[in-house]
Amino acid sequence: MFRSLRRALCAAAAALLLILAGVGAQTVHADPAAPEDRAAAPGAGYWHTSGRQMLDAAGQPVRIAGINWFGFETANYTPHGLWARDYKSMIDQMKSLGYNTIRLPYSDDLFKSGTVPNSIDFSGGKNADLQGLGSLQIMDRIVAYAGQVGLKVVLDRHRPDAAGQSALWYTSAVPESTWIANLKALATRYKGNSTVIGIDLHNEPHDPACWGCGDTTRDWRLAAQRAGNAVLSVNPELLIFVEGVQTFNGVSGWWGGNLMGVAQYPVQLDVPNRVVYSAHDYATSVAQQSWFSDPSFPANMPGIWDKYWGYIFKQNIAPVWVGEFGTTLQSTIDQKWLAALVSYLRPTGTYGADSISWTFWSWNPNSGDTGGILKDDWTTVDTVKDGYLASVKAPGFPSGGGDPGDPGDPGGGTAACTAAYTVSSDWGGGFNAEVKVTNSGTVALKSWKTTWTWPGAQKVTSMWNASYTQSGSTVTAANADHNGTLAVGGSASFGFGGAPGGGGAPTVSCTAT
Repeated sequence: MFRSLRRALCAAAAALLLILAGVGAQTVHADPAAPEDRAAAPGAGYWHTSGRQMLDAAGQPVRIAGINWFGFETANYTPHGLWARDYKSMIDQMKSLGYNTIRLPYSDDLFKSGTVPNSIDFSGGKNADLQGLGSLQIMDRIVAYAGQVGLKVVLDRHRPDAAGQSALWYTSAVPESTWIANLKALATRYKGNSTVIGIDLHNEPHDPACWGCGDTTRDWRLAAQRAGNAVLSVNPELLIFVEGVQTFNGVSGWWGGNLMGVAQYPVQLDVPNRVVYSAHDYATSVAQQSWFSDPSFPANMPGIWDKYWGYIFKQNIAPVWVGEFGTTLQSTIDQKWLAALVSYLRPTGTYGADSISWTFWSWNPNSGDTGGILKDDWTTVDTVKDGYLASVKAPGFPSGGGDPGDPGDPGGGTAACTAAYTVSSDWGGGFNAEVKVTNSGTVALKSWKTTWTWPGAQKVTSMWNASYTQSGSTVTAANADHNGTLAVGGSASFGFGGAPGGGGAPTVSCTAT
């Protein structure tokens, strides 16, 4: 709802979303009679649904705990921030913070022959393998690297074109036939690639869209069935993510956030166990809603969420994924709202994957009414905002770099790691840098530590995703609690600021256990 207020992005930008997810295995799925047959880490392969849970290919429950990375749907035709950083370093940072899924918004402009991605920095070797590629080819690279490091991807048809949001799934310029043809093209493009677990059919349907009214020009539920069946006809393994509408039976809520109609009119697809319902929910930095001024706020919020979408999860109808939620976090109301919502999503430590899935809005700092997990330099993490999400983050998924289901040789494996140091920006008086740690051994790592010595007088001024000590010009940085475990071939990154600049990139040693 009130989407025009939310989409006032920076001039170089244009709008929405991306990414997501998390997992937690439940011991009920383990086989106590065969402890030597160690189960694979949850998340491998394609997923399906069973009641309110999403299950991986092995039947283990999984949770999306992810992030939205928008830009493909804007006139840049590529994820935002590539004007500042390399895309791989951005994905590494997402993983290091504990996000396990990326929601990737796009528009149908990506399928037009004249679409050319822009605003990508290739200097200093950044984004080198994206040079000369079209938007869909860039999407291929992002999907490939996300899968390589163990993230899943949900593709989000965000807009019919880069000009802006649409209430219905079609416009005069982009008819339903084009929408469905492009959905099928993406489903075919990534067939056999289980990094892409599903497609969000259309972002934030709103008035005059209806749910269950029977008018095929407005009934979003019927349109979702048509599009979902078309997608599954070419790639039957995908999940179909279906957002809500704005108004049902005279009761209005956030755009895409009203799933009250599911109780009477569920989405029914030709392939069973593929529907995940998606809600969007926001705070006052986006728009006011009546519940924020209720005297009982925030105690009233669980009842609000139950009414609009939470009942689907609680009644075991289907999985629920909060595909977007966010705030600038500036007001006390918004702080209370976010704390209440995170609690409602069910902490991973208590409930594992028997929880509501989510992707936070957004990774990008240039979302005008929410800001992002990254600050305006596209590198520094808003640790306060990120910290609110800590209890609902979830285990990551198997990476493309190793087979977590292979027990290996418990007696003869070698723990080893390598580290690569990259200066992302240097303005003379200071600099920002990143270190990527990769498990180069033959067993999973429990922890790692890096050390380097600067030739000059550089000092660390701040560091994220690692702890550090500095003695003279020598720095030792060790993993944080959430990124010490690395599968064989897996990687994690941490970043830091320092001063003065001009120090170059020293050699970094890495030790692991």
